[in-house]
Amino acid sequence: MEPKVKIWWRKYGIGYLFMLPFLILFITFVVVPVFVALTTSFTNYNMLQPPKWQGMTNYKLLFMDDDVFITALRNTFTFAFITGPIGYFMSLLMAWVIDQLKFRNAFALAFYAPSITSSIAMSVVWLYIFSGDRYGLLNNILINIGIIQEPILWNMDPEYIMSVIIIIAIWMSMGTGFLVFLAGLQNIPREFYEAAAIDGIKNKFYELWYITLPLMKPQLLFGAINSIVSSFGVFDIAVSVAGMPSPNYAGHTIVAHLYDYAFIRFQMGYASAIAIVLFLMTFLLGRGAMRLLSSDDM
Repeated sequence: MEPKVKIWWRKYGIGYLFMLPFLILFITFVVVPVFVALTTSFTNYNMLQPPKWQGMTNYKLLFMDDDVFITALRNTFTFAFITGPIGYFMSLLMAWVIDQLKFRNAFALAFYAPSITSSIAMSVVWLYIFSGDRYGLLNNILINIGIIQEPILWNMDPEYIMSVIIIIAIWMSMGTGFLVFLAGLQNIPREFYEAAAIDGIKNKFYELWYITLPLMKPQLLFGAINSIVSSFGVFDIAVSVAGMPSPNYAGHTIVAHLYDYAFIRFQMGYASAIAIVLFLMTFLLGRGAMRLLSSDDM
């Protein structure tokens, strides 16, 4: 009788060998840095002197004394809870509509193009639309039709900064998630819809609810995780639109706060504490999405 180790190796060994390069890279560049950041978050480390252990001091300062972080936290949650769901459902809706069109590939390219374009490049285009002078596209239209008398400083007025960032982010969010949803729709066998039609389901919305969505749970889960991570990780759009720091920190986000302390002030201990807080928020929301959208047969 063969040893159990030999049987296991024959059955699973080659598969684990193929996984080994990925596992090595994943552990080296993802798992290890997370634990290093967690350890560093309990220290006072400025990159010039050895780290000094100080326990929970960074976290206490973060939540009790850092008013800018609280503002960044509020801005990030506002941004995430608006752009995340809207971008997610719009991507799903557009994918479902385009899947039923004749020239779906051309429409798919048009919707996917913004996501593969640099956020900074796209922000430059949008900054022309939201330019604060009289020649900005939106200001010019509003003045010509008589809605406003003076140009609005869209990217300098704290009242409008977050709205501008949200509009740009929603427009750019219909990329990767949209493409995944479209691929999921095209992989559903048409026999399911034919069988449903025989059973009496003729309305497209009933097909979507009873057939399409249950069969697309893996794609829906991926889109939800991607939406959560991208929404809470917003940085380049906010900085391109409002600068850093933005007026009254109206466009300041958690990642911008992290960048400030890590690469401008070089307070790596404090920046690591910010990173851990962000990691825990996205991890918990991701777990919630997995619990909601995962299925027993996945």
